[in-house]
Amino acid sequence: MGVVNVTPDSFSDGGRFLKPEAAIEYGLGLLERGADLLDLGAESTKPGSMAGDPDNRVLSAEEEQARLLPVIAGILKARPEAVISVDTYKAATARAVLDAGAEVINDVSGFAWDEQMAGVCAQGKCGVVLMHTRGRPDEWREQSMLDPGTLMDTIQRGLAERLERAVRAGVEKEAIVFDPGYGFGKKFDENYVLLAKQAELLGLGRPLLAGVSRKSFLGHTLADLFGGKQAPVDARETASIAALVTAILHGASIVRVHDVRPAAEAAHIADAVLAAAESSAF
Repeated sequence: MGVVNVTPDSFSDGGRFLKPEAAIEYGLGLLERGADLLDLGAESTKPGSMAGDPDNRVLSAEEEQARLLPVIAGILKARPEAVISVDTYKAATARAVLDAGAEVINDVSGFAWDEQMAGVCAQGKCGVVLMHTRGRPDEWREQSMLDPGTLMDTIQRGLAERLERAVRAGVEKEAIVFDPGYGFGKKFDENYVLLAKQAELLGLGRPLLAGVSRKSFLGHTLADLFGGKQAPVDARETASIAALVTAILHGASIVRVHDVRPAAEAAHIADAVLAAAESSAF
């Protein structure tokens, strides 16, 4: 899953693809470099942002759609077979992008921030990514750490609740993929516990999507190689590949990435390892 940020303030590449023409060209390039589907987002959910704020001090659905719809149209005009996912937690935006040809809604709140989202996805008969998110982005820096022994139980319960909410609203279970939510309300070391134990989440009966690319927990771990300071975003690619391979070997079926070509190559090697492990020769 190749990431296309149509936003001025993404932690990774904010502003580079805000113009529709740039985003379209970039998205088509990701497909050429090996992306199987594209994930378009128009609002940053980085730590400290106001995404999901109950007082609605965030990007309006109208502005979000104004950023997304021309990009969806341009990509599908050039590549009608392209599979487009949209990263949004707003039901109105989900409805608009599905009408425009998107096939997947990637909701970082797991249907928690807009009570109409589940119904829109059920009506649209689309694919759904439900993420486990603990709190809102503006709360994460002040959140206390979970006990390592309860972390996976907390995530499992949260995802099970999101699944129940979705199915109750009419979303087909087979249309749902879980995202454990790396960095979304998890402190630095908690992400490594999650990565090491990620396969436990397969017991919930749905495929997993892992979004570890360029995340701050990777930069934090690399600090001793960067003079004690967190590695900058553009210096996290090798670490991202290492985390991506680990995620695949621990059960991820989809990986959400920024730099598609090396990620696709790494995924091929990880898949070969898994195929060998399942072979009758072992």
